[in-house]
Amino acid sequence: MFAKEIIISIILILLTVLFLNPFMLWMPAPIFYIVSAVFVILFASFLVFIWREHAHDEREQLHKMIAARIGYLLGIATIAGILLIQAIVYHHTDPWFVFALLIMVLGKMAGMLYSKARY
Repeated sequence: MFAKEIIISIILILLTVLFLNPFMLWMPAPIFYIVSAVFVILFASFLVFIWREHAHDEREQLHKMIAARIGYLLGIATIAGILLIQAIVYHHTDPWFVFALLIMVLGKMAGMLYSKARY
Protein backbone atom coordinates (compact mmCIF):
# COMPACT_ATOMS: atom_id res chain seq x y z
CA MET A 1 0.00 0.00 0.00
CA PHE A 2 2.92 2.35 0.66
CA ALA A 3 3.95 2.26 -3.01
CA LYS A 4 0.41 3.15 -4.08
CA GLU A 5 0.43 6.18 -1.77
CA ILE A 6 3.75 7.38 -3.21
CA ILE A 7 2.59 6.92 -6.81
CA ILE A 8 -0.70 8.74 -6.17
CA SER A 9 1.18 11.51 -4.31
CA ILE A 10 3.60 12.02 -7.21
CA ILE A 11 0.79 12.13 -9.76
CA LEU A 12 -1.12 14.59 -7.55
CA ILE A 13 1.95 16.82 -7.36
CA LEU A 14 2.36 16.76 -11.14
CA LEU A 15 -1.32 17.55 -11.69
CA THR A 16 -1.15 20.36 -9.15
CA VAL A 17 1.79 21.87 -11.01
CA LEU A 18 -0.32 21.79 -14.18
CA PHE A 19 -2.80 24.08 -12.41
CA LEU A 20 -0.09 26.77 -12.30
CA ASN A 21 -0.92 27.50 -15.91
CA PRO A 22 -0.92 31.26 -16.36
CA PHE A 23 -2.86 32.51 -19.37
CA MET A 24 -3.71 28.90 -20.40
CA LEU A 25 -0.43 28.61 -22.36
CA TRP A 26 0.16 24.87 -22.18
CA MET A 27 -3.23 23.59 -21.10
CA PRO A 28 -6.27 24.59 -23.20
CA ALA A 29 -9.73 24.50 -21.61
CA PRO A 30 -10.73 20.93 -22.61
CA ILE A 31 -7.50 19.50 -21.22
CA PHE A 32 -7.92 21.66 -18.10
CA TYR A 33 -11.28 20.00 -17.40
CA ILE A 34 -9.84 16.53 -17.91
CA VAL A 35 -6.91 17.30 -15.60
CA SER A 36 -9.35 18.72 -13.03
CA ALA A 37 -11.44 15.55 -13.09
CA VAL A 38 -8.38 13.30 -12.78
CA PHE A 39 -7.10 15.52 -9.95
CA VAL A 40 -10.38 15.17 -8.01
CA ILE A 41 -10.42 11.39 -8.48
CA LEU A 42 -6.78 10.97 -7.43
CA PHE A 43 -7.20 13.32 -4.49
CA ALA A 44 -10.19 11.30 -3.30
CA SER A 45 -8.10 8.12 -3.66
CA PHE A 46 -5.29 9.73 -1.69
CA LEU A 47 -7.73 10.67 1.09
CA VAL A 48 -9.00 7.10 1.22
CA PHE A 49 -5.45 5.77 1.60
CA ILE A 50 -4.70 8.27 4.36
CA TRP A 51 -7.97 7.58 6.17
CA ARG A 52 -7.63 3.79 6.03
CA GLU A 53 -3.96 3.47 6.94
CA HIS A 54 -3.46 1.52 10.11
CA ALA A 55 -0.34 1.16 12.21
CA HIS A 56 0.52 -2.38 13.21
CA ASP A 57 2.72 -1.42 16.15
CA GLU A 58 3.75 1.57 18.25
CA ARG A 59 6.66 2.45 15.98
CA GLU A 60 4.44 2.69 12.91
CA GLN A 61 1.94 4.70 14.93
CA LEU A 62 4.72 7.12 15.90
CA HIS A 63 5.82 7.46 12.26
CA LYS A 64 2.24 8.16 11.23
CA MET A 65 1.83 10.83 13.92
CA ILE A 66 5.14 12.49 13.07
CA ALA A 67 4.26 12.59 9.35
CA ALA A 68 0.84 14.05 10.14
CA ARG A 69 2.34 16.68 12.41
CA ILE A 70 4.98 17.70 9.87
CA GLY A 71 2.37 17.90 7.09
CA TYR A 72 0.04 19.98 9.25
CA LEU A 73 2.78 22.35 10.39
CA LEU A 74 4.11 22.85 6.86
CA GLY A 75 0.61 23.46 5.53
CA ILE A 76 -0.32 25.96 8.20
CA ALA A 77 3.06 27.72 7.97
CA THR A 78 2.71 28.01 4.19
CA ILE A 79 -0.79 29.47 4.40
CA ALA A 80 0.22 31.85 7.20
CA GLY A 81 3.24 32.96 5.15
CA ILE A 82 1.07 33.57 2.10
CA LEU A 83 -1.35 35.64 4.19
CA LEU A 84 1.49 37.73 5.63
CA ILE A 85 3.05 38.34 2.22
CA GLN A 86 -0.30 39.28 0.73
CA ALA A 87 -1.06 41.65 3.61
CA ILE A 88 2.36 43.31 3.54
CA VAL A 89 2.97 43.48 -0.22
CA TYR A 90 -0.53 43.77 -1.68
CA HIS A 91 -2.43 45.18 1.34
CA HIS A 92 -5.13 42.64 0.54
CA THR A 93 -5.56 39.01 1.57
CA ASP A 94 -7.30 36.31 -0.40
CA PRO A 95 -10.27 35.09 1.66
CA TRP A 96 -9.70 31.50 0.50
CA PHE A 97 -6.38 31.40 2.34
CA VAL A 98 -8.07 32.76 5.46
CA PHE A 99 -10.76 30.06 5.17
CA ALA A 100 -8.14 27.35 4.59
CA LEU A 101 -6.18 28.47 7.66
CA LEU A 102 -9.33 28.54 9.79
CA ILE A 103 -10.41 25.11 8.56
CA MET A 104 -6.99 23.66 9.37
CA VAL A 105 -6.98 25.12 12.89
CA LEU A 106 -10.59 24.12 13.56
CA GLY A 107 -9.91 20.65 12.14
CA LYS A 108 -6.92 20.25 14.45
CA MET A 109 -9.02 21.30 17.45
CA ALA A 110 -11.89 18.98 16.45
CA GLY A 111 -9.46 16.09 15.95
CA MET A 112 -7.91 16.63 19.36
CA LEU A 113 -11.32 16.80 21.05
CA TYR A 114 -12.47 13.69 19.19
CA SER A 115 -9.36 11.70 20.08
CA LYS A 116 -9.50 12.72 23.74
CA ALA A 117 -13.17 11.73 23.95
CA ARG A 118 -12.69 8.42 22.09
CA TYR A 119 -9.35 7.21 23.43
